[in-house]
Amino acid sequence: MLRKMMVSLGLLSLFAPAGMALAADDKTPAQLAAAIDSVWVMLAAILVIFMQAGFALLEAGSTRMKNAGHVAGKTILTFGLCAIAFWAVGFGLAFGDGNSFIGTGGFFLDGTADQVKASISLFAESPIPIGILFLFQLAFAGVSLAIAWGGFAERGKLPVYFIFGILYTIIIYPIVAHWVWGGGWLGAIGMQDFAGSTVVHLQGATAALVATLLLKPRIGKYNKDKTPNLIPGHNQVLSVLGVIILWIGWFGFNAGSTLSATGDGFFGHVALTTNLAAAAGAVAALIVSWIYFGKADIPSMLNGVLAALVAITAACAFVTPRDAIIIGAIAGIVTFFTAQWFEKAGIDDPVYAFSVHGIAGVWGTLSTGIFATPQLVETVGIGKAGLLYGGGFEQLGVQALGVVGAFLFVLVLSFIILYLIKVTIGLRVTEEEEIIGLDLSEHGTYGYPEQMKKAAAGGQTHSL
Repeated sequence: MLRKMMVSLGLLSLFAPAGMALAADDKTPAQLAAAIDSVWVMLAAILVIFMQAGFALLEAGSTRMKNAGHVAGKTILTFGLCAIAFWAVGFGLAFGDGNSFIGTGGFFLDGTADQVKASISLFAESPIPIGILFLFQLAFAGVSLAIAWGGFAERGKLPVYFIFGILYTIIIYPIVAHWVWGGGWLGAIGMQDFAGSTVVHLQGATAALVATLLLKPRIGKYNKDKTPNLIPGHNQVLSVLGVIILWIGWFGFNAGSTLSATGDGFFGHVALTTNLAAAAGAVAALIVSWIYFGKADIPSMLNGVLAALVAITAACAFVTPRDAIIIGAIAGIVTFFTAQWFEKAGIDDPVYAFSVHGIAGVWGTLSTGIFATPQLVETVGIGKAGLLYGGGFEQLGVQALGVVGAFLFVLVLSFIILYLIKVTIGLRVTEEEEIIGLDLSEHGTYGYPEQMKKAAAGGQTHSL
């Protein structure tokens, strides 16, 4: 009986009028707004972290069965490494007080107000607890690292994930993040990258490109005359589900970057532009693949969705819904054709990481210099209006400078790190290990044990 009464009282409290709740808790409007904003950012962080599930399904479905367990499992490993490295060093380098190039405080975050005031003044006045802000930023770092691993798919050694994952998190990603979001030189000149087309996606894609070039193509990808062979993923259903999860997670990515669910509800505008761009990217990519191949290609449509989401990530807060559709459609089309070009050029990018996240990241970052409206720029308070709205070429020039600076920085550092790994312990598994699959060679078991045992008995392991 007592338990039933307690449950009833608990349910009643959920439906009590807002005025009664305020009176009981003696909360001021500012405190209530801070609590709502904190819950919103925490929810957004969870959505972005859940995008790791989307990457696991997308990449596993887009690669062969003999590598599926490895591809999915390394997602957990690398996010774990990223979480520890970002807590210890990366967060401080990105958002700690310092200079225009790098942060120099806030390492080994302890979550205290004293540490925030002493070395992370960017968040000192925020009503949102520093622990929540850290988790939100960690989620972004984790996504960027997940993108980088696309270039290693089906041939990278497991120890490389440890070494490069930690170094990427502490000396590559946070520096560009500081330049744009942490009080660095790109932010100072007004670069518009609301949620990370450059900071998150272009960085990860550039590292993936370097890995792809150093690792060389997968066995059987190219014939002696350099023509490519199709190596299809083993499960399009997993890939589709992964993209749906990523699409949903992107609302935390972009709308969550407002860091507020109160006030004028601006996060709703960001969510709207994000969704419209993704929809346009899906439709445009499917249509162009239909024209190009003579058949409507599902993987191309999935890449169109992701490319559009990547592109709108920089622009979501600065552009109108109509322009978001244009940005998303162009991203889907451009990504389709660049993916075809890279493959024909001998660049074996199994999950199209650079086309989807790199090329689309460049386009999305530049698009704000074209489509940003004066009203939205004033609302966000970053940079100036774009070319089509009376701003001239100034903002477009700032955006281009940011793209070039970030790309070259990540390109050089990634090459140095990965080349040193290559000449010491090596980047790539042996030919025999690649043929039998990374599930077995790196982990001792298959992600699909029954199917792979049957295939191996029939001599089909290589094709799978």
